[in-house]
Order: sequence, then structure tokens, then C-alpha cells
Amino acid sequence: MFFESRDFEFIAPLENNWLMVRTELEQLQPKNFIDWPEKNIYNQGWEVFGLYAFGQRLEDNCRLCPETTKLVENIPGMMSAGFSSLAPGTYIGPHFGATKAVLRCHLGLVVPDDCAIRVDKETKSWQAGKCLIFDDTYEHEAWNKSDKTRIVLLIDFKRPESILTEPISSSQGIDEEYWLNILSQTELSK
Repeated sequence: MFFESRDFEFIAPLENNWLMVRTELEQLQPKNFIDWPEKNIYNQGWEVFGLYAFGQRLEDNCRLCPETTKLVENIPGMMSAGFSSLAPGTYIGPHFGATKAVLRCHLGLVVPDDCAIRVDKETKSWQAGKCLIFDDTYEHEAWNKSDKTRIVLLIDFKRPESILTEPISSSQGIDEEYWLNILSQTELSK
């Protein structure tokens, strides 16, 4: 389920500063990114670079992208933020997010043709400098059928109460330690 970007005040500053975000992204090295650990849902080439995880600042990474960090810190209810990269030929199979407590925003930064995301029954393509907002608890999948890498700034933020259609149950919790380890690029202890 996608939402209209215009319904969220923080979108305008993100979209107005997307070139600055892309400039900081371009200064990162491939070694700064790590493979997404849930390898059972994708075929290859999904890498991430975290800035925030569940409200906790990943200091070393934030120092590498200071202006992007300031930008995401101004998003009300921001929980997690970082870059998500899909190499050419990457396919992320159908899967579900963990909680209705957050919504996900993708700001398109490097967006070749033949890249898209399906959420529930609707498919959209990313656009450079534009945001897509969706509820990742609906089945979703993504692909990059191009010969170039696709990169977005991915942000999870608390779902505004005005669009919360049902109470959040304790069974919709998240294993924060697991995800903090992933996004801070440390080895999993499990």
C-alpha cells in the first residue's frame, strides 16, 4: 500500500536536497556497504549502508554523510535511515515487513530504467529526487532489470496516528538487537 508523498511534510526537504544526498552517497566506497543478511529473500547484490537504526545513531557512518544525517534527523518519528543499493540483475522476492508501527520512505538517488517495486497489487518505479512511501507489512518485492545499480535513501518513520487503522499489538515487535547489529555492520551474535 503506497501513500501520497504530499501528505507528509518532511518530503519537501528530502526532495529539495536530493542532489546533496546523492553527492554524499557518491563519496562512499563499495567497502562501506554490507550485504543485506536475509539472503533467502534475494538472489544477489542487495547492499546497505546504515545511518540510524531504531533511533540509534551509527556514529562512524553518520560522520561519512553529515548533511544527509542532519536531513534525516529532522524527520518526525524517524527510526531508521540508510542507503539501499540493488546491483544490476538483483531481485528481492515477495516478503513482509515486521511491524505496522512504521512506514517506509524511499528517496530515489540513482535510478536506472527497468527498476521497480511492487507493494500489494500496485507496482511503481522510483524516480530520481522523488519519494515513495509505503507500508511494508503488505507483501512487496523489488527488482533491478537494468545494467546499472539502483540506490535509494531508505527511511523508516513512526506511522502517524492519523493513518493508523488498527492498534499495534505486541506481536508486531521487532528484534532491535538483530537489526542494530546489521545496520552498524557488526557480526551477528546469533
